Amino acid sequence: MVNVKLVNITKVFGKVVAVRNLNLEVKDGEFFAMLGPSGCGKTTTLRIIAGLEKPTKGRVYFDGVDVTDLPASQRDVAMVFQFYALYPTTVYNNIALPLKSRKISKKDIEKRVYEVAELLGLKEKLHVHINKLTMAEKQKVALARAIVRKPRLYLLDEPLTILDPVTKIIMRSEFKKLQKKIKQTIIYVTHDQIEAMTLADRIAVMNEGVIEQVGTPDEIYNQPNSMFVGWFIGEPGMNFVEASIDRDGKTVKIGEQILLRSNELVSKLTEKSIEKVVVGVRPEYILLLKEPKTCLKNHALLKGKVVVTEFLGTYYIVLVSVDKEDIKVKIPPSAYPKIAPYKNQEIYLAIPIERMLFFDINTGKRIL
Repeated sequence: MVNVKLVNITKVFGKVVAVRNLNLEVKDGEFFAMLGPSGCGKTTTLRIIAGLEKPTKGRVYFDGVDVTDLPASQRDVAMVFQFYALYPTTVYNNIALPLKSRKISKKDIEKRVYEVAELLGLKEKLHVHINKLTMAEKQKVALARAIVRKPRLYLLDEPLTILDPVTKIIMRSEFKKLQKKIKQTIIYVTHDQIEAMTLADRIAVMNEGVIEQVGTPDEIYNQPNSMFVGWFIGEPGMNFVEASIDRDGKTVKIGEQILLRSNELVSKLTEKSIEKVVVGVRPEYILLLKEPKTCLKNHALLKGKVVVTEFLGTYYIVLVSVDKEDIKVKIPPSAYPKIAPYKNQEIYLAIPIERMLFFDINTGKRIL
């Protein structure tokens, strides 16, 4: 296992800044995910850790030792890519390949290959040609080839991207089991929030070469540090609505409707000497009501009009227009018949005050 620390890492390709002043620490034995859209710098960061790219600026440390100038071959790191580059031979030969150049005896190679094959459920496939395997089995072989070396750090770059949705679910479960068995540090790059949320102990969300936030899946989801994180995480992402702050009346308004009256939140907002703010709330935390009198305590109430309803299998999305702002509401199928919203229906939104987050209208950073 290894502790990985990146200090002030910047990587420039020509005129493009791929990674900008990045600071990050991955703990010993941690399953750490780097999450973000394509082109955000996550794979470049992974390649810098592996030694395949040298940073333009900054240092890389393994267990406190500076390895920035150490070649990839001397870092004792295993990397698995989305395109696994297996050889047209048997499963056994593919797994054994990294050991054959290490002056390890044939007996020891066989022992280690069989141990890893059993770990990944490949024992019955060892003498099968690679072309006869499923895509999931091929990915397991790529993993086995990495594990058999017994490196101190695993770097996985979008390993599930090319798999179909059903196989992805199976492989996510396999990855989690594997990490518990090998008990090694894993850094996992993905653009898929589900992979990151289900697998990782902690997640770094990246955007345009910068880390927006590092935290546990729960922290990333419920306490996003920026509008980008709130939007990028979630199905669908967080609602963002522009609101005005009335210091004299001690209220927060969306259009002409009062969202919040004098309370602790309003007091904190008025202290910041700002006139406008962005309110963020997750679609699943909002309740739809036919009548305002049924509104719960500690909820803000807004009146709106149904724009459209979408059925997505496991839930409905109802888009509601509130003073020219569109707000998404996520409803489970069991609750949908009680409301049965239809286009242009006047409806009420009950928003739990404790679930509201507030962001700076200019920077997009969370202020409350």
